[in-house]
Amino acid sequence: MLRILTLLCFLWVSSASAQTLLVLGDSLSAGYQMAAEQAWPAKLPRALNDHDVEIEVINASISGDTTANGLQRLPQLLERHQPEWVLIELGGNDGLRGWPFSRIRDNLKQLITQTRAADATPLLVQIQIPPNYGQRYAQGFADIYPTLAEQTQTPLLPFFMETVIQKPEWMRDDGIHPMPAAQPWIADFMAEKLAPYLSDATES
Repeated sequence: MLRILTLLCFLWVSSASAQTLLVLGDSLSAGYQMAAEQAWPAKLPRALNDHDVEIEVINASISGDTTANGLQRLPQLLERHQPEWVLIELGGNDGLRGWPFSRIRDNLKQLITQTRAADATPLLVQIQIPPNYGQRYAQGFADIYPTLAEQTQTPLLPFFMETVIQKPEWMRDDGIHPMPAAQPWIADFMAEKLAPYLSDATES
């Protein structure tokens, strides 16, 4: 009986001390046209284990979401899950709709501000859109992210799709969304980029 109680106590402490990463994204993180367990965020905890980081990952990504959608959903997500980190992977659908840069930038800045107000650490993912939307707009859109990251002192992670789109066998016919075959690589890539930010905090 003592052994069982000790085990239950250990499990409770482990669960209580587990730290959480909330992924707030669009179809690139939601797993477009695939089961949730196939999407890269579901594979991220195991990939992070290879970097000696143990963390719970909550994937709150929704296909089609814009930065405005994220702003509407984030307060409730922060209250419900109380994450230590929020990975913001949004803006692609804004760019595909040709939204003004100022609107996208302001929404992303508010997402960062809301995250910090909840005592969580924001992490921003670089997003790019296809050049067929016009080189000037595509470049201006891409420039939003490093500029905002510097202004707000927010870590900026590279755009994982840059490598994925170079492998046709990993891409759907629409030229935008990755296939299930790409998800393990994305998880490993993101784990490598995230680990330096997560490891110090999880070890403290």
